[in-house]
Amino acid sequence: METIPAKTILSGYADTAWFGANYNMNLYKGCCHGCIYCDSRSLCYHTPVPFEDVEAKENAPQLLEAALRSKRKRCMIGTGAMCDPYLHAEKELQLTRRCLEVICRNGFGATVLTKSDMVLRDIDLLEQINRDSKAVVQMTLTTLDDDLCRIIEPNVCPTSRRFEVLCELRERGIPTVVWLTPLLPFINDTEENVRGILELAHRAGCKGVMAFGMGLTLRDGSREYFYEALDRHLPGVKERYIKRYVNNYELPSPDTARLLAMFHEECARYGMMSDPDRIFAYLNEFPECEQLTLF
Repeated sequence: METIPAKTILSGYADTAWFGANYNMNLYKGCCHGCIYCDSRSLCYHTPVPFEDVEAKENAPQLLEAALRSKRKRCMIGTGAMCDPYLHAEKELQLTRRCLEVICRNGFGATVLTKSDMVLRDIDLLEQINRDSKAVVQMTLTTLDDDLCRIIEPNVCPTSRRFEVLCELRERGIPTVVWLTPLLPFINDTEENVRGILELAHRAGCKGVMAFGMGLTLRDGSREYFYEALDRHLPGVKERYIKRYVNNYELPSPDTARLLAMFHEECARYGMMSDPDRIFAYLNEFPECEQLTLF
């Protein structure tokens, strides 16, 4: 891991609305979670090679302070679109915490997307932001099976622990959204898995569950890493992928239609949002739009 200076820290709305914030910030480049399916590993994003050589944007809090002071309206600030904000390096560097302090101090809202229980370290700040404006934690859940989770997401806490995190956030009044993505064909694209994750999300009081079809995407860079991991841990599955999908970018589950219909029906039954546009609108919505006092 090395620290690097960044020139800017916020990406504008047009580039980041897909991740549920008016502006997004990536405080790190690269990742050490080791998720075998990670799209951010793709070569098109020009991330570090190897991807595990994390680069930390050492001046991110200062850049964020200046950027927020220049905004005339408060809005939602997100992190986690390309890189989890709670990498192992965050324990020491505390870039995410320091940026949440900046957001809190300036009266903006925050949403974080993570797989890590380290988010609970900052629950005090998230509570304060949520009292003053709005804070939402988005948590990825892909499989009910902790043993499988340790294969496909090896260096981050398992699903059972993430469920505990969601429950703790609920108890502290912080709204949450689950990302049920990706579903890996022939691996975790089962009705039992989808129903189980939706039940966990309901029990944790989640506002909604995000799913984009039922499958995954692979590009150059991520495809090779994914297939190498399949060979190590799930022999024979790679050959099924190559036979069915060749080098396609989109890899839908063979059972997509039925799983997707069931997904929306179960979310409706539990009273959770399931339409991505509706969830993004909720994440983007800021509770007040008055002009900021000029500094």
